[in-house]
Amino acid sequence: MMSAKTLRHLIIIGLLLLWELLPRTGLIPELFLPSLSSTLLAGWNEAAEYGHALAVTLYEVAVSMAFACGGGILLGAIVGSLPRPRLLIMPMVSSLYAVPLVILYPVFTVWLGIGSESKIAFASIYGFLPTMLATAAGIQTIDPQLLLAARSMGATLSQRLVRVIIPAAIPTVLSGLRVGGALVIVGVVVSEMLISSAGIGYLISRYRTILDSPHVFAGVLLVLFMAIAFNTAIRWVERKAAIWQTGTRAGQSAADEVGSGAMQPAT
Repeated sequence: MMSAKTLRHLIIIGLLLLWELLPRTGLIPELFLPSLSSTLLAGWNEAAEYGHALAVTLYEVAVSMAFACGGGILLGAIVGSLPRPRLLIMPMVSSLYAVPLVILYPVFTVWLGIGSESKIAFASIYGFLPTMLATAAGIQTIDPQLLLAARSMGATLSQRLVRVIIPAAIPTVLSGLRVGGALVIVGVVVSEMLISSAGIGYLISRYRTILDSPHVFAGVLLVLFMAIAFNTAIRWVERKAAIWQTGTRAGQSAADEVGSGAMQPAT
């Protein structure tokens, strides 16, 4: 039976072949979907321009990611650990997350101009909310029995943080980080497309206005590669963090065994 990995590779190869063949055979007009080869050739011919634009976008994404994901994890851990701030802040953050934040971008341009500052601020807030919500939710799902067992064994605060709290919450935190990081990339590219003079989003918008489809799709491919690279990095972190999660599950099983043994009457 064919493995899932092989099937995924075959699907990707099939989609790439369709991308090349459908425009070539005239089934889809080149204006709507240029062939893969013409898209790659357009990107290659303007490699210097795309390289400069990619550097600008990556800088904005990296800074936004630091603010959005770093700040979201920090504030989410604080809010999730303290009942009173959680009851006060979480409903407001959840309501704000439901608002389409793209409508706020013109406000950032008025405050910060059309340079990188407004894009970083917008993308940071765009990715901050899901990261914070996921982290706070992950902290709340920690089994109190784990913390109680750690304290009874004399674990210090730092030991409880590293060996209990972080391993128990990290699956939810990484899920929020995946969503928040993806939204940061979207926020930067969308803001570049709206009002900008540099970046991949700006190139996509500029070539779109002159109906240069190959160059538009070359920019889209770069955005796609950024998203794939980010997702690959998150999966690598998940694999590295698996040992923490395994250790936490083992600790929970051991605690359950000790508890059940203590409840058995002595013979």
